[in-house]
Amino acid sequence: MSQFTHLECSSCGEKHDASVVQTVCKKCGKPLFARYDLEAVKDSVTRRELVAREATMYRYFELLPIKDRKNIVTLGEGWTPMTPTPSLGKSIGLPDLWIKDEGIIPTGSFKARGLGMAISKAKELGIKSVALPSAGNAAGAMSAYGARAGMKVYVFMPKDAPKVNQVECQIVGAKVVLVDGLISDAGKLVKEGMEEMQWFNVATLGEPYRVEGKKTMGLEVAEQFDWNLPDVIIYPTGGGTGIIGMWKVFDELEELGWIGSERPRMVSVQAEGCAPIVKAYDEGLKESTFFQNAETKASGLRVPKALGDFLVLNAARDSGGKCICVSDDELMKGVSDIAKHEGMFACPEGAATYAALKKMLAEGSVDKSERVVLFNTGSGLKYTDLFNVDAPIVDPKEKFNYSSLK
Repeated sequence: MSQFTHLECSSCGEKHDASVVQTVCKKCGKPLFARYDLEAVKDSVTRRELVAREATMYRYFELLPIKDRKNIVTLGEGWTPMTPTPSLGKSIGLPDLWIKDEGIIPTGSFKARGLGMAISKAKELGIKSVALPSAGNAAGAMSAYGARAGMKVYVFMPKDAPKVNQVECQIVGAKVVLVDGLISDAGKLVKEGMEEMQWFNVATLGEPYRVEGKKTMGLEVAEQFDWNLPDVIIYPTGGGTGIIGMWKVFDELEELGWIGSERPRMVSVQAEGCAPIVKAYDEGLKESTFFQNAETKASGLRVPKALGDFLVLNAARDSGGKCICVSDDELMKGVSDIAKHEGMFACPEGAATYAALKKMLAEGSVDKSERVVLFNTGSGLKYTDLFNVDAPIVDPKEKFNYSSLK
């Protein structure tokens, strides 16, 4: 059984009833966290018993907010590979380098975890219509899971969002609205339409359950390393639910006695063209301010102001980690480097973590003896519009000059 008990504000601690639809804290407007009876979890499952369970994120059912399994809306998301990258690591002198590859997950990105969980809980609470502002991949994931749940789905995304995201939403029946602006502009439109359209807004951290899907990444990191956490986790940050969820679940795991008090240094990576959290970190602020004229090729990082920014900053600071930004040239080179060394086609956001790692090695904030995990949050196949093919075109009737390939 799920041991989900109630919701609690991540900032002021105010408790909220989990049996009804909730958004953010009624007292201070900050994100809500799901809380569990962890003593009951201890009594109902052990780490060893997980081994025989399904290879999806629902292997951790006791620590998830769905009360009745019949409400789970799933495409098999979770339990993605923890891939050793010896060639890539050797190229930068870091032998213990790993990539957690979310690119093979349903809908091609880590967004399937959060949106699969959010749609499942929405179904359990009787919600029939959902809407979402998105830079692309979240919209695709919500559309897929919403279709599977039989819901009406509306997505608002910037008009320059990757075409593949626009197509995947439309093909599964979502109503797509393209916005001449940023994700923040899309968010305003979703909020303004709530009363008239009666949809539930599934925006990042605007409801409590997407983060519970994302926290399963932290559970998997722990289990895949036999409950010994790595020294450093480097994670690309737009809205920040992934790093927030992992940091949350590490505390839950310690309380269960499944891990100790040691924590990875959590590193949040943004693009130079949209780095509100990095700016706040550098300036010693508790929250970020709206980042003007946000622009980056990594569309998932183009979030000028995140609702949970203070939680990302807390995780970075409390863990001894940091917030760091990289240029578009650096992250795009990272895509190429990862692919050529390891055969993995990472998304630009995922490749930003490798670019950040190289900077950290150069400045000495990562030691070459440490175990480092990079998160590739999606498949590069969803970003092919960013790449050109440099290939000769030959006439098969003519003799081909093979020496030109040397």
